[in-house]
Amino acid sequence: MAIVATVFGSLAALLHVYIFIMESVQWTQPRVWRRFGVTDQAAADTTKPMAYNQGFYNLFLAVGAVLGMVLFWAGDNGAAADIAGRALVLFSLGSMLAASLVLVTSGRRYLRPALVQGTLPLIGFVMFFFA
Repeated sequence: MAIVATVFGSLAALLHVYIFIMESVQWTQPRVWRRFGVTDQAAADTTKPMAYNQGFYNLFLAVGAVLGMVLFWAGDNGAAADIAGRALVLFSLGSMLAASLVLVTSGRRYLRPALVQGTLPLIGFVMFFFA
């Protein structure tokens, strides 16, 4: 179960790195801002600082999940590294899941993006909880 948990946790982390790249690096590219529902280039330019900041939140969650998985695998069962790793992975994946739930509260049109953003962390969280 730990291997499957790690696969889903890693996929969730990779997804959030990709979201970081779109929000913090590529935000003003039309294919990116359209994906996020921004209406025009001027709006993308105006919201660029917000998207830049938001992207880093996604990156930090991904880093937390990866660091937690490294600690989880580095420690023996019940060792400090194992416990710290589990806590960090659960916190990071839980935060990703919570962010997707907040996205749903933004409106019905955000249901699909919330499902994309939240499914991998949910599966990884449940798997790590029981690993």
